[in-house]
Amino acid sequence: MRSRAAGILLTLLCLPGAAAAGGLAVRSGTDPETGLHWWRWQSADVSVHLAQRLPDQTRAFLLARGFDRASADRVAAACVLQLEIRNHGAGVVEADLRRWRSIGPDGARPLLLRERWEAEWRAAGLPRAQRIAFRWALFPSRVRYGPGDYNWGMIVLGRPPGAHVDLALRLAVDGRPLAPVIPDVECAPDVERLR
Repeated sequence: MRSRAAGILLTLLCLPGAAAAGGLAVRSGTDPETGLHWWRWQSADVSVHLAQRLPDQTRAFLLARGFDRASADRVAAACVLQLEIRNHGAGVVEADLRRWRSIGPDGARPLLLRERWEAEWRAAGLPRAQRIAFRWALFPSRVRYGPGDYNWGMIVLGRPPGAHVDLALRLAVDGRPLAPVIPDVECAPDVERLR
């Protein structure tokens, strides 16, 4: 379990406009049109933006691409977030999602990445067209950005709807490692399951 001091620090980081050591900040808010929550961590060189996706959004996306209902429900119930990483600096930014962790009451868990889903979908006999559509919707497991580059895609935390986790990131700017934590990321509730 986290110490009380660490818990207080993470709480402060989550406050809009709160600054952390080195001028790094985590901001969070709610989209006024959708009611969905978002989180943003930024340094001078790189920013990471997360936004909730409703399980129904993910379910509809997959069903529209020919996924069967059980497969679409499986992904929809696994906490899908929209991720954007942007290089604001003059150097090279790298992100290795294989090293990112969601940290909850039950400990740290890796993200459910493209490679895992590909193996699972192949084993389940999912057609190639559906596997390709899903792979391209997911954020790449490893990325490298030059100045001004950015990308977005979905990430899957493998947590239930409504779960609250801290998201531990692993980035590098010109080889200098960064390990920010975005606290209290909330998986969107599954409205369909609440009906």
